[in-house]
Amino acid sequence: MFNFLHTFHPDRIALTIGPISLYWYGLIIVLAMVVGLITAITIAKKYQIKSEEVIDLSFWLILAGIIGARIYEVLLNWQYYHLHPLEIPAIWQGGLAIHGGIIAGIITVIVWARHKDLWLWLAIISPAVAIGQAIGRFGNYFNQELFGLPTDLPWGIPIDLINRPNQYISQDFFHPTFLYESLGCLLTFIILIIVQITPAKNTNQKRLIVLLYLCLYSLLRFVLEFWRIDAAPTWGMWRWPQIMSGLIIIVSLSTYFILHRYDQKTRSQRKTS
Repeated sequence: MFNFLHTFHPDRIALTIGPISLYWYGLIIVLAMVVGLITAITIAKKYQIKSEEVIDLSFWLILAGIIGARIYEVLLNWQYYHLHPLEIPAIWQGGLAIHGGIIAGIITVIVWARHKDLWLWLAIISPAVAIGQAIGRFGNYFNQELFGLPTDLPWGIPIDLINRPNQYISQDFFHPTFLYESLGCLLTFIILIIVQITPAKNTNQKRLIVLLYLCLYSLLRFVLEFWRIDAAPTWGMWRWPQIMSGLIIIVSLSTYFILHRYDQKTRSQRKTS
């Protein structure tokens, strides 16, 4: 696999039929969505939830996720997109910022599940999102985007001259940060599934799955940003995705401990009453 990564130059287009071209990025994103949906349906069975309900929510999640991820990406790179407005809807060329998708997804679930068990639905969706991310990141490989710093490691990937940043124009091989993130998301998915299949079905378990996903992915993304060299707004020495990841970690941990203390207080009051 390492030798393949080190020597293969991917083509964005998977198939051309007349004037129509199918891009690897789009095909991989569709595959990620399908696998994520199957995962969510499978998990939902544990809670005796019908697949029709999952499919219904998934439709809105996919729609909101794509729109949110694209809007977030455009805003992060507004300096480019305001000069090239016709490229804003061109998602098949890449450019879906996961933080935007996560924010839009959470809002969608909150609205959709306003009369349901919110933590339950978020716990069903979280592992599905993780495995979807693990697959979807390979779309960046075929687009030759979101790669990392130059490297001499045997799994470094070659980047075509046109896709290299000017400061690294003389470098040939770069860190495959898409692969690092994919493997990290796969590990996150495995951890969430292990928690998911434990016998308990209480609110604490559901809450743990959701907040664990947010923390693990955010920690992964925070670390990987030290290698990534794609354009991103900065604040001092920190890239914006690191700032967002740090905020998500802080909010998630705070939410967990606040709700945990609330549960303990509630149980204590019940015992004394």
